[in-house]
Amino acid sequence: MRIYTRTGDKGQTGVIGGRVDKDDIRVEAYGTVDELNSFLGQAMSFMDREMFGDLLEELLDVQHELFDCGSDLAILKKEQREYKVTPELAERLEGLIDRFDAETPDITRFILPGGGRVSSALHVCRTVCRRAERRVVTLARTQEINPAVQIYLNRLSDLFFVLARAANHREGHPDVEYIRSAEVFKKRP
Repeated sequence: MRIYTRTGDKGQTGVIGGRVDKDDIRVEAYGTVDELNSFLGQAMSFMDREMFGDLLEELLDVQHELFDCGSDLAILKKEQREYKVTPELAERLEGLIDRFDAETPDITRFILPGGGRVSSALHVCRTVCRRAERRVVTLARTQEINPAVQIYLNRLSDLFFVLARAANHREGHPDVEYIRSAEVFKKRP
């Protein structure tokens, strides 16, 4: 199989159900999800298997789910193929958020990106995930999408935040608090 096809040389690309311009919001949405997946792969490459084995297993599943998100976003009309992303995937992320949040100390202030290398990389994933979600929201205003993708991305950015904090905690790095604000979060009961 050749990697180059020359079919996109005039600024269009194939999606499921037709062709669109390469700068179409649909391509921008699934392209940003692909970018997120690449940053996630980089973050995972920073993780020591002994310390982060459980995270690595979960994040490999997330990488596959992000591919599914991109695939669903590439569908022009639902009739062309069944969606892969289901509401249950966001529910699974909620369980992971609760699980990993339980191992972190309470926060009372906003957290700045930083700490250790793994945490910093996961914060990059969080911000790219938020951008992907914004692109999907824009796409959903004018075109048909799988609504479960938008929900999944919203939960995933929360998971990245929690995992960044868990990584700092495991490595012994304190979270970097935003000190120019009052305490805005209540401690856990």
